[in-house]
Parts: sequence; structure tokens; C-alpha cells
Amino acid sequence: DAIALKVDVCDEEQVEAMVQAAVTKYGKLDLMVSNAAILIAKSVVEFPVEQWRKMMDVNLVGYFACAKAAAKVMIPNGKGNIIQINSKSGKKGSYKNSAYAAAKFGGIGFTQSLALELAEHGIRVNAICPGNLLNSPLWNAGPNSLFKQYAANQGITEEQVRQKYLNQVPLKRSCEYEDIANAMVFLASDEASYMTGQAINVTGGQEMR
Repeated sequence: DAIALKVDVCDEEQVEAMVQAAVTKYGKLDLMVSNAAILIAKSVVEFPVEQWRKMMDVNLVGYFACAKAAAKVMIPNGKGNIIQINSKSGKKGSYKNSAYAAAKFGGIGFTQSLALELAEHGIRVNAICPGNLLNSPLWNAGPNSLFKQYAANQGITEEQVRQKYLNQVPLKRSCEYEDIANAMVFLASDEASYMTGQAINVTGGQEMR
């Protein structure tokens, strides 16, 4: 029982239409998960301003637009839940990946600020910070895969990139979609009713702060 919509999260009208479509079909909005993101990794001196701005628009402004539209319909109900899929790069700088890290750091700041603002309306706001999903299409598929971007940026092979990131993980394995989904289901449930303004690491121990 679902509907699918094509939405540009940088377009506020499209985002609001998406939320209204959900409310029209289901009568209310209980949960907004902000998951849209792009990743362009370059050294700072090679980073075109327009690409930097695009990273901010999708990864940070897009999150703001989704959260704003969700809050509008959640506040009258006195209840709601907003979750951002952030990144370990939202807590620690990322080598030759500054635009992504800057957007994700901003996402955690927005999460905490929004949690303070919406608590009085019974709305919880949290973020999940995944580790490296080394087996995902993001890392493996197409000419702009992260393995290809990082290998080019760092002057090493794709296999060396994989091993480099595995070596940083105490549990010695890639983050998987199921790891993120398990944390998301918990945060979305009443079992997490006393949690708001948090950025939860799901990194295999790679990031422990």
C-alpha cells in the first residue's frame, strides 16, 4: 500500500506536493525520512563553485525543505517523527570530500535545532550516521562511483580504496542497508520515544564520538 512520486527535493513546491499527496492518501503524516543526497568528491582547488552549491542544495537545503513541509502537517496533529540519513562524514572531516562533509555537518546542526524547536509539538527529530556502504551501488555503479572518485582523488587503486576503508572499521566489514534500516525502524518506533536531537552512529565502530 504505497505511492511513488518523482520529486526534486531542491524544489519546495514539489516537496510540499509530495507531503500533501501522502496526507491525501493516508490522512496524516507520521514519519518523514530525508534520504536524498548526492556526492561529488574533489580537492578544494579543483571544486567548481556551482558543484559545491549543488551539494549544499540537495544534501542540506533539500533536507530543510522536506522537514519544513513535514512539520507544517505534523504540528497540528501534535505528533510526528523526522529522520535524516546523514553520514559519519557529518561528524568527522572527509579527505578531498569537503562539500559532502560540510553539508552533513550542517545536517546534524539542523537536526538538533529542529529537535529543540519541534519538541513542544510532540515531534522528534533525529539523524542516522551510516558508515561506508562498500557493497552498494553508490560505491560500485557507474563512472561516478565512489570507488572510482576516491581512487582518482587519492592516487590508489579501487581495491586499495576498499581495503583502506575496511581497515578503519573495528568490526572489519562494510556497513549494509540492513544495519541502517534496523536503526531507522527503532528511531521511528515508540521504543525511541525519549530520543530526539540525536545523530546515531551506525559505523561498525569507525566513528565513536
